[in-house]
Amino acid sequence: MTALTTNPISCHLITWRDDLATGMREASGLGFHACETFTHTALAHADDPGAFRDLLASQGLRLSALYAGARFSDAATADETVAGIERIARFLAALGVDRIVLGPGGPRSGPTPAEDLQRACQTIEEAARRTAALGVRACVHPHLGTEIQDQAEIDAVMAGTDPELVGFCPDTAHLTGAGMDPVDLIRTYGRRIGYVHLKDIAADAPVGADLNSSGTDAMSFFCELGRGNVDFPAVLAALAEVDYTGWLTVEIDTTATTPLESLTVCRDYLVDRLGLTL
Repeated sequence: MTALTTNPISCHLITWRDDLATGMREASGLGFHACETFTHTALAHADDPGAFRDLLASQGLRLSALYAGARFSDAATADETVAGIERIARFLAALGVDRIVLGPGGPRSGPTPAEDLQRACQTIEEAARRTAALGVRACVHPHLGTEIQDQAEIDAVMAGTDPELVGFCPDTAHLTGAGMDPVDLIRTYGRRIGYVHLKDIAADAPVGADLNSSGTDAMSFFCELGRGNVDFPAVLAALAEVDYTGWLTVEIDTTATTPLESLTVCRDYLVDRLGLTL
């Protein structure tokens, strides 16, 4: 089975923090044609989505998705969570974007109890029902240091939600950092994959590092593509096996040099080592 070569490629501008203008300009200069941004940065244009679309287009970019984070197991905030996700999806729909990434909340104090996972499934499915009505597919993104991190939690959420409504967003670094093989998860939930974060993590990262409580020291375990522990050729081969044709979004949270230098390393790895086309 050959690896993917035709999937659309995006990059996350998280490394530039709130400097959206520089991030767009430098990503575009490296040949990227699509990006994710911080959701709050995008929603600064919530009253005029066309202005945000034009801002992206001025750099030859379009938006691939936005991230909606919440503690899905919190019954007290469930209605607020669903309403917030629906608001983001409405903004995405106005831009012609059909993916929203659902990120679970932290901090994590241990394995999430079954009753909390059941509550999370209910909130996730209701949010996904609302986004689907707007033409936006919701994809759950397991994340280190949160309520959905480990294999059992991922399995519970996938089993406890409607596959027609709730998709899966594997993040190669977060899955690896939690002690899983992203290739196995891709093969298991391939039919539900609606979005992918390509991200690397250092080989010496502690398994299950709590990024929410450990701050920048833990975040520094994320590194440029090809410099860490993720087997990206195997990941791409697995995505090809399950006929995934959607977005592949490069993400690196922090940089030891500059955002431009780090994204250049990632771009070169994508093109020269993985044979992808931006």
